[in-house]
Amino acid sequence: MTFHGQQILPAARRMKDLEKLMKLSYEYLVILDIHISQVQPAVGLAKAQGKKALLHADLIEGLKNDEYAAEFLCQVVKPAGLISTRSGVIAKTKQNGLLAIQRLFLLDTNALEKSYVLLERTKPDYIEVLPGVMPHMIAEVHERTGIPIFAGGLIRTVNDVEQAITAGASAVTTSRAELWKHFAQPDG
Repeated sequence: MTFHGQQILPAARRMKDLEKLMKLSYEYLVILDIHISQVQPAVGLAKAQGKKALLHADLIEGLKNDEYAAEFLCQVVKPAGLISTRSGVIAKTKQNGLLAIQRLFLLDTNALEKSYVLLERTKPDYIEVLPGVMPHMIAEVHERTGIPIFAGGLIRTVNDVEQAITAGASAVTTSRAELWKHFAQPDG
């Protein structure tokens, strides 16, 4: 099952990348590294083009990544959702009715087990599993949690995307423009 018909969640690292994304057919997109002064204009640009931005709350320069920042982002900036490693940000995002995506780094078995406990508490709408090039782990996390998965990190080829989707990922987050173009639906 894809995420709103998208296998790819294109992730913009710069405003120039975001502007390129406006020309592609994706409804949902991710905004990664951004300065606090660019957050509202970036989300506004996406909305003006009929697109829904998922903001990576941990990667906004000049904004502390805590519940207060999440409240500000949800109520003032109003993206479609927030991505974060922090459980407090996920909880605040859910309280505000936006998509809450918990970022999960697969470092080792101990970290994974602690993450399962955290996910039981936060109950995010989606989990972004990094690195996304381990199909067997995508399948395990999805099976253990029952929460839809995004695969991200180190996704470099069409084959990486296809393997992640086959393993059960709802979508793949990537900042690689060549993959955005490859998986974009023709306008029409």
